[in-house]
Amino acid sequence: MSFSIIAAIGKNRELGKSGQLIWKLPEDLKYFKDKTMGHPILMGHNTFDSLPGILPGRKHYVVTRRQALNNSSGEDLALSDQIELVNNLPDFINHHLDDSTEIFVIGGGMIYWEMLDKCNKLYLTEVDAVDPDAETFFPEFDKEKYQRKVIATGKENGLSYEFVEYLKLK
Repeated sequence: MSFSIIAAIGKNRELGKSGQLIWKLPEDLKYFKDKTMGHPILMGHNTFDSLPGILPGRKHYVVTRRQALNNSSGEDLALSDQIELVNNLPDFINHHLDDSTEIFVIGGGMIYWEMLDKCNKLYLTEVDAVDPDAETFFPEFDKEKYQRKVIATGKENGLSYEFVEYLKLK
């Protein structure tokens, strides 16, 4: 399969609040960029709306019921060759199951939930912290079904974290 998940999560699987990421970790953003650069990224329209703009070097697949994605000037961003709207996720999955290119699922919570069983790899930044105000959470998954490998550890802004790769066992 060609789908992988990438996310930063707290101890209770917290992902976001108020439409934004919870954790302010520059090294995690660098890790995200390094991992996803040159690869297509799949996201929901709320995640797309939360981005600072089109992420360079990556084709954007946006799961939405919308027929257009307009910027503040009213231009339809989906007319860009870097963005493709996905109105039918099951069809998209079936069409891309055998792709040789890794497609990164980058959020939000519902897209992670729908894609979790389709992904052989999870790249999780596991933050050693809790946010009681979190509104969006990563789905629960059975860690016994994965091989866990710590890639690196770090500490920023008073937060400790690990970059962890989970590889689904056959």
